[in-house]
Amino acid sequence: MKFPLSWLREHLATTATLDEITTTLSAIGIEVEGVEDRGAALAHFRIARVIEAAPHPNADRLRALRVDVGDGRELSVVCGAPNARTGMVGVAALPGAFIPGTGITLKAGEIRGVKSEAMMLSAREMGLGEDHDGIVDLPPDAPVGSSYVAWAGLDDPIIEVKVTPNRGDALSVRGVARDLAAAGLGTLHPRVPPAITPAYETPLRWTIEDKRACTWVMGRAVRGVKNGPSPQWLQDRLRAIGLRPISALVDITNFFTFDIGRPLHVFDVAKVKGNTLAMRMAREGEELAALNGKTYALTPEDGVIADAHGPEALGGIVGGEPSGCDETTTECFIECALFDPVRVALSGRRHNVFTDARARFERGIDPSLLPGALDAATAMILELCGGEPSTVSEAGTPPAWERNATLRLERLAGLGGLDLPLDEAVTRLTRLGFVLQSADDAAITVAVPPWRNDIAAAIHLDQDPGLDAARAATAAEGCAAVEAECDLVEEVLRLGGLDAVPAVSLPVASPVPAPSLDAKQGRAALARRVLAARGLQECVTYGFIEQRIAAMFGETPEALRLENPIASDLDQMRPTPLASLALAAARNAARGFADVALCELGGGYRDTTPAGQMAMAVGLRAGRTPASWAAPARELDVFDAKGDAVALLEALGVPMAALQTTTEAPAHYHPGRSGVLRQGPKLVLAQFGQLHPRLCEALDLPRNTVGFELFLDAIPEPKRRKKSAPELSALQPVRRDFAFLLDATVPAEKLLRAAQGAERALISDVVLFDRYAGPNLPEGKVSLAIEVTLQPRDKTLTDADIEAICQKVVAAVAKATGAVLRG
Repeated sequence: MKFPLSWLREHLATTATLDEITTTLSAIGIEVEGVEDRGAALAHFRIARVIEAAPHPNADRLRALRVDVGDGRELSVVCGAPNARTGMVGVAALPGAFIPGTGITLKAGEIRGVKSEAMMLSAREMGLGEDHDGIVDLPPDAPVGSSYVAWAGLDDPIIEVKVTPNRGDALSVRGVARDLAAAGLGTLHPRVPPAITPAYETPLRWTIEDKRACTWVMGRAVRGVKNGPSPQWLQDRLRAIGLRPISALVDITNFFTFDIGRPLHVFDVAKVKGNTLAMRMAREGEELAALNGKTYALTPEDGVIADAHGPEALGGIVGGEPSGCDETTTECFIECALFDPVRVALSGRRHNVFTDARARFERGIDPSLLPGALDAATAMILELCGGEPSTVSEAGTPPAWERNATLRLERLAGLGGLDLPLDEAVTRLTRLGFVLQSADDAAITVAVPPWRNDIAAAIHLDQDPGLDAARAATAAEGCAAVEAECDLVEEVLRLGGLDAVPAVSLPVASPVPAPSLDAKQGRAALARRVLAARGLQECVTYGFIEQRIAAMFGETPEALRLENPIASDLDQMRPTPLASLALAAARNAARGFADVALCELGGGYRDTTPAGQMAMAVGLRAGRTPASWAAPARELDVFDAKGDAVALLEALGVPMAALQTTTEAPAHYHPGRSGVLRQGPKLVLAQFGQLHPRLCEALDLPRNTVGFELFLDAIPEPKRRKKSAPELSALQPVRRDFAFLLDATVPAEKLLRAAQGAERALISDVVLFDRYAGPNLPEGKVSLAIEVTLQPRDKTLTDADIEAICQKVVAAVAKATGAVLRG
């Protein structure tokens, strides 16, 4: 909300400077967003008189002026304004002045042979409007040589504040002044509503057909009005806060909306159908042609003001065009009503209409202000537009807004951390308008003023319907008492300045902070780091792709089809993020970047149940390995994908000894170059392999594209075991190599497991370091060479001990795989 400093001083008697006012406002919780000094850019402009205006000797459309700027000099000015004439008073700019409307700095010069030593200004050139038809024409008695800014009252700073949603009272100049006075920055001027003597019976009557639309409304007619332009002071005030002056009657209602926070509306009595205005809910099919030029299709949930013809206003939000006041209005009817804040907010959101009236009604207004606001608006209409007032028409009843709130002194220190004497707390509240009801050494009870509807207000949150009735009642009473007390604590604290409230750290629950991520979130963060360390770039893609592409990577049930996709090729929830990475790799390959390494942590979707929405870590590599001096570049193969999957599983805490590899990978992998990583026969942790050649061909991917899919939710929680110091043997390990001849169809993993289990107490590691198939070997046979590490713990192994263990290894491998030791 904006307001000029002079407007604030009409409500607040203070000698405080602008800086003191803005600092105090921010300190008491009304944040100052900015201060606009409109006069700063016009400070060098002065009032000048045209001594003589003659035609330019060398230009038909220009005039040569002799101008008195008030310093004893006569300056020559060349001017093209059609209204320039001898004797007129205007605004002049001297050389060196910046012209806001044109963005130039004025220099003395010569135009068509005539000197131009200054410039007579239009409103647009000064940045004060769009009028550029001529230079500014001031009254003849304007003081020549004086500052135009000071004479026009433009040296009045405009303060803009940010009001929190609970402070509807601060959406008025008087509300802001009241807070400053309570903070000790002056005295609030008393406001006495004028006495209005009715001259005739009101021509319109109010009726409330539905209390949801309105609970209390008052109105008064004024006949014999002349609705012309409002006086200059009112136009200037509205322009200063960003409003466009319309007419005197409309400008008066806008004035009181900002002055005291009381929205009003005026009807043209001659345009109202019938003699009754009804507060009711809109009916199906009704429309409102609003004053903002838009037409709204109303719903039965909208409260309206209606005449015999239909809706004439959307209650508390915007008036209707058919009954609006214009220059032909001779009798107006002032509406001053109380609308439900929630219904106003919902209607405003429903129709997407934002008005100053809505902003105040939906935050709550002073319910006791209706009679005084109606009288004040009537008095200003009589003063500015003439006429005579009617009697008051009224419907409904004033709400019971009176309520009390209690504050315990200990709560100031307990909630606010501020030790404050009880007398000071009472003083601050009474300066704000609270009335002391009772007090003792421990607590005070005050009556809440009507303009503070946010304090000790009714709580509209629904309780659990299953709650015991007695417990629910106790909880409701306690909540109402606690909320009201907290409101008073806030008021007392802020009026002393929020910066005076001591900073107190929150209590520490434990010396070591609790983890901010659960196990699932921690796995995802760790997976990102591991994959990035392995050279894969993370992608963030949509969870949906084209149905044709999705079918290549798994099932595409109709339940996972999008009814309203954002694009025609994004109509199916993807079975796996690998599909999105494959498309990304294909786009890179089409642009000449075939060698890519991508990863993503995202969702894969099998059905609509929670179990069918899988959290996955997926990687894809295409092309060749990077060139290096240490090893030549090569084409990627299935073991690159397996290496990524195994490294990630190991980093996530999966015990590698329990990991098994099987070959039943999904159909989007190459059937002979893929696998599944399991923990036990049923738990699938990951799947990997080279993508199927048909899939690579369909997507224009390199044929050696490989990938893996790891199921994060399937990884079991690591067992919490107390860690002890590792057992490090003081004895040297012994290593022996074995080469076995076995069928090519036997998995190498089976051989490694057999060797590892031959002597678990002494064999610490088994590594496959060579595989050979080719000449000098029988058809269908391969040679696998392994290194077995023996780690003695109690004594040094003798040759006989080592030989015995080697025999166990050979026997275990032969039994498990049918392999024989090569000679």
